[in-house]
Amino acid sequence: MAAAPNLLPLLMLLLLLLAAAAPAPSAATKFVVGDKQNWAPNVNYTAWPDKYHFHVNDWLQFNYARDMYDVVQVRDEEAFEKCDPTNPVVSYSRGRNFVIQLTQPGRYYFICSRGYCWGGMKVTVLVEPSPAPPPAAVALPPSTNGASSYGAAGVSSWVLAAAALLCAAVLGLPFAA
Repeated sequence: MAAAPNLLPLLMLLLLLLAAAAPAPSAATKFVVGDKQNWAPNVNYTAWPDKYHFHVNDWLQFNYARDMYDVVQVRDEEAFEKCDPTNPVVSYSRGRNFVIQLTQPGRYYFICSRGYCWGGMKVTVLVEPSPAPPPAAVALPPSTNGASSYGAAGVSSWVLAAAALLCAAVLGLPFAA
């Protein structure tokens, strides 16, 4: 039982190596609606979303003048076209900005219910499923000059295999070569 305290650093090293080899989660993007012009009248909100690709877990941030405007997420295209805020999904009118996470794929509709919608202060975005993670790098054969050129996946696999062999040897466990 005296060997047990010596195993803790090895187990911690193994966990650290496993965590380092895990794929990184895809990062969500925050989009400021209207970019530098923010959520205000006289902004072309028809063209604004065409510059971007929106994915599940991205965020929309509506920055606007306090007590002047609001943000209302309406349920469908009909309410959007009619500037009808009577049955909102979300209605926000406090503060100076509103941030919403896009949690489902599909079309989202937002309007300003204080009369500015009729002047074009409304935006719709199409949210796509989260992009697939990039494929793992593939180990390449050694180059002709004798130097090895392996991708990140090859190095990660080698590090994990070495850590597993080291732990197995320290613990006295059988392992296959």
